[in-house]
Amino acid sequence: MFSTNQWLRENKVAMWILTVLRVYIGYDWMTHGWSKLTGGFQAGGFLAGAVEKATGDHPAVQAWWATFLEKFAVPNAGLFDFVIPLGEFLVGLGLILGCFTTLAALMAMVMNFAFLFSGTVSTNAQLVVMEIFLVVAGANAGKIGLDHWVLPYLRGLFTRNNKGNLPKDTPTISPTQKTA
Repeated sequence: MFSTNQWLRENKVAMWILTVLRVYIGYDWMTHGWSKLTGGFQAGGFLAGAVEKATGDHPAVQAWWATFLEKFAVPNAGLFDFVIPLGEFLVGLGLILGCFTTLAALMAMVMNFAFLFSGTVSTNAQLVVMEIFLVVAGANAGKIGLDHWVLPYLRGLFTRNNKGNLPKDTPTISPTQKTA
């Protein structure tokens, strides 16, 4: 029996569909990150607004998240001014290039959930659903991309006791060599 999970992870048609999805999501992240990097993004107003959404009869932000925002994020808004745009841009770049695709999709999901927890629905829910497919697909989502070369190279670097599969230029240390 062939499962959906297996189809996403191994099928060539899925690989092409995932590539289109990956580039679309990556372009969305990268353009938003770039506009924030070049447009003087300030997270303080957004963070304070999210804290305010935790009050009233029907709060859009849960108390535990509002506490995190109030006690950590708002006092460190300058950090978020830098981390959010850079994170968005790098996630987008990783997805477009197909480099560390699963990690990039996972980090995109983390940011989408942070925005959702902060009371901003927008396209975050739809992006999370699409990113789930990329994460479940694993390496197949990045086969038409840099992951095609990067992942096998890294596997070779981190494979122990299997020197025959190491890339040509990988330094090795014999048991008799001492390290400084």
